[in-house]
Amino acid sequence: MAAPSSFLLWSYYGHGWSRVMRYCRLPGLRSSWPGGPLGARHLSQEKRATETHFGFETVSEEEKGGKVYQVFESVAKKYDVMNDMMSLGIHRIWKDLLLWKMRPFPGTQLLDVAGGTGDIAFRFLNYVQAQHQGKQKRQLRAQQNLSWEEIAKKYRNEEDSLGGSRVMVCDINKEMLKIGKQKARAQGYKAGLAWVLGDAEELPFDDDKFDVYTIAFGIRNVTHIDRALQEAHRVLKPGGRFLCLEFSQVNNPLISRLYDLYSFQVIPVLGEVIAGDWKSYQYLVESIRQFPSQEEFKEMIEDAGFQKVTYESLTSGIVAIHSGFKL
Repeated sequence: MAAPSSFLLWSYYGHGWSRVMRYCRLPGLRSSWPGGPLGARHLSQEKRATETHFGFETVSEEEKGGKVYQVFESVAKKYDVMNDMMSLGIHRIWKDLLLWKMRPFPGTQLLDVAGGTGDIAFRFLNYVQAQHQGKQKRQLRAQQNLSWEEIAKKYRNEEDSLGGSRVMVCDINKEMLKIGKQKARAQGYKAGLAWVLGDAEELPFDDDKFDVYTIAFGIRNVTHIDRALQEAHRVLKPGGRFLCLEFSQVNNPLISRLYDLYSFQVIPVLGEVIAGDWKSYQYLVESIRQFPSQEEFKEMIEDAGFQKVTYESLTSGIVAIHSGFKL
């Protein structure tokens, strides 16, 4: 990507995570919270009365969850518009690269956390559908002796165009999920897609359930990143993959200065003009500066139990994709 566009990337993505919520019940979700077989996992009762950061502000851990929730409740309706306006569309390329790195195959079970507006989920569905259709065409070409009627019958009998793939979008913010569902209906996404209200630190899913876990521009808003990483490890199947797309540390001094100038002087103004919300975008700018560097985050992923952890910096380190496996 060209360097002149590198600093025109802003600080805005991701979803916050409050610590108290009710879970809806879907197939594969944990049976009761608390009181069921897994009710012993009272993570919310283990919170320490300590301080943390909300952007550059120091707040209690209890307070941060509510503040982050309010940010994304406020920006939900203008979330996609602001992404495009502030990034000149480059966020789309980053998300495409995340799918390219994932390379899902037909049958993949994906959990997309903090995915309320559906950007990763829709890309996943498009990708696996194209893969499945390509496989089907190759199989038909290999059977040269089939008649037209037999070929047409094979297509008609193809009930699952995704080859068994499914994506579960999990987000703690009702407004973000609402926007995602509206987009899905407008764009015709139905099969292989489910939505659940859930907390990244206490995922309402059974152990060893998913092939891939993704979180894009969301983990920096979690109060306890270590708990979110442990939960990601828990719900992945053995051999499953963790992928995180997040803002990171710029490695070019000149771009870093320009990026800071744009972030602090322009983005909040855009937030006020387009979304009528200066403070939320000021927080989102500040939250990026509080997030660990590429190497520090890599160590946190390893501490959660993941192996073969790597990362790739994009656009001079403005964002990075981290990858790890549950082995």
